Amino acid sequence: MEMQQGTEIVLGDLPKGITLASEAMGNKTWNVLGHTYLAKVESASSFAWLSLDPTGTGVPPHVHPTQDEHIYVMEGVYTLYLDGEWTTAGPGDTVRMPKGLPHAYYNKGETPGKSLFWVSPAGRLSQLFDQLHNLDDPEEVVRRSALHDVDFLPPGAVPGA
Repeated sequence: MEMQQGTEIVLGDLPKGITLASEAMGNKTWNVLGHTYLAKVESASSFAWLSLDPTGTGVPPHVHPTQDEHIYVMEGVYTLYLDGEWTTAGPGDTVRMPKGLPHAYYNKGETPGKSLFWVSPAGRLSQLFDQLHNLDDPEEVVRRSALHDVDFLPPGAVPGA
């Protein structure tokens, strides 16, 4: 059940149904700094999106202080920063990033990446994606992210990032 509260939509329990492979839940699709995100599940307890990651794209080191985040890699190989260490994950691998863990991911390979990401609880990440859609100013991305419980580390804080 959805309830309108001011300008935010508050979702109740997870809505039943199927989000088809070729579709986004609620037709929510975002372009965030070269990545295409398609909403797959959205409720108060969790938020999942399909991420299409062209070669050369990535998300710099950041922290979700209130959310656990996961990545299920479907295609491509991701270079990951996980709390001080660099590693890779490929098709079939699941990446676990507990809340508070500094992390980053990049597609440095020669083929596009495709992964299912999800966070729990959902927090305000969907609303953040609404604000970041087609925004091409990295400083503004960092500023708006901080207002939605995603804190980017300062440039140079992570060697190799």
